Amino acid sequence: MKRLPTPSQTVGPYFGQALPTPDGHAIAPAGHPDALTVHGYVHDGAGEPVPDALLEFWQPAPDGSRTGAPGSLRRDPATGGHAGRDGVTFTGFGRAATDADGHYTLRTLPPGGVPYLSVCVFARGLLHHLYTRAYMTWGQENEGDDPLLAALPPERRETLRTRPEGPGVHRFDIHLQGAKETVFLAFD
Repeated sequence: MKRLPTPSQTVGPYFGQALPTPDGHAIAPAGHPDALTVHGYVHDGAGEPVPDALLEFWQPAPDGSRTGAPGSLRRDPATGGHAGRDGVTFTGFGRAATDADGHYTLRTLPPGGVPYLSVCVFARGLLHHLYTRAYMTWGQENEGDDPLLAALPPERRETLRTRPEGPGVHRFDIHLQGAKETVFLAFD
């Protein structure tokens, strides 16, 4: 008897039970004078919000160091939060879940040495997570120095730029497919 392959299925969403942590979106210590808020929406191919996406953010500290804080990727079994987060130390890593409207918020500090935040997107329907970058608007004057931006046509660069919305507030929307699809990166 010849067996036919079964149809593929999407994974999850299981993120709500395991991956978001209390204050996972708060990379910067509360009340830090240089804190930035990066927020936006995750959209599917039809432009609808994705209410159960999870975004991971990685970045260097403002001084350019990339070591993070010890334990910043481990969960504290007592609080459910990050074991390496003490409310004072900058960790360089955060997770932000989208809400029912597909919106997320991240509190961070300006990245040192690079004009962007690294972003990893997990969502229903994605068998493999997606990587992209959120280029902070103040980096445009040197974008010719960035090999990724320099290799893209101007209209595609726009999908990687944040938009300022006020002092210390930047918006970065992610489109998983469609005419406004965000540029995603492939790593070998």
